[in-house]
Amino acid sequence: MALSDNMRGAVLMAAAMTAFTTNDVLIKLLAGQVPLFQVIFVRGVLTSLMVALIAWRMGVLRVPIARRDRGLIALRSAAEAAAAYFFLTALFNMPIANITAILQALPLAVTLASALFLGEAVGWRRMAAILVGFMGVLLIVQPATDDFTIYSLYGLATVVCATIRDLAARRLSPEVPSMTVTLFTALAVTAFGGIAGLGIDWVPLGLREAGLIGAASVLIIGAYLAIIMAMRVGEVSVVAPFRYSGLLVAIVLGLAVFGDWPDLLTWIGSLIVVGSGLFTLWRERRVAARAEG
Repeated sequence: MALSDNMRGAVLMAAAMTAFTTNDVLIKLLAGQVPLFQVIFVRGVLTSLMVALIAWRMGVLRVPIARRDRGLIALRSAAEAAAAYFFLTALFNMPIANITAILQALPLAVTLASALFLGEAVGWRRMAAILVGFMGVLLIVQPATDDFTIYSLYGLATVVCATIRDLAARRLSPEVPSMTVTLFTALAVTAFGGIAGLGIDWVPLGLREAGLIGAASVLIIGAYLAIIMAMRVGEVSVVAPFRYSGLLVAIVLGLAVFGDWPDLLTWIGSLIVVGSGLFTLWRERRVAARAEG
């Protein structure tokens, strides 16, 4: 039976989230064995080479970029580099399900920031859902308990940086190819890892470490391509909710690989964040449908 465009988009989005989360697991396996900035740099080099090859084959490297878009790409790249640092630091030091759950607040943060800084209309229902979602994040972070660590704040910092990244992407001209933006971002993250790692002692990579980083790089590229195809094949309102499948994958892999099982507050907070995000997406679809009608 042939799949509809929306079904293909949903499958691609779920595949992208699975690839992203599996990449996180592979990188987390390097914690305590390979310095963080070395991981960022080596993975960045491999990723940049693969993205550059794909961009060259697509012919997008010859597309001119306006000065305004160059500034936005620079801002997006800097935000991505900062997000990579905060996220990987948190990933190295806390359960993968917890940091993944915190990141589920990103769509809510982007919607709120779009209303505050880009003037996009957000009704009281979506605003209420955003506030409820952030309350769910507090349950995951648990600032008033003994389980709270500085790395939970690193997770929140990742959300802030990723929000800036996504807002910059929204302001880009439609003519700017996605793969070109991805290439510049990969190069910026690689440069950040190389420069930040100058003051630390790097370690020789054995076959296991090199294999983990190489596999993570391939998964990152596959995830980027899958998410681009998902958004182009299906309707955004149908495909976007499948982003939350990454949390389920993180919980399963966290238990299978690291023996981590989220506590009750993390479960409750995760359900609140996901529920708020799904409601926000549903309201956006309703509002868009009403505007078209």
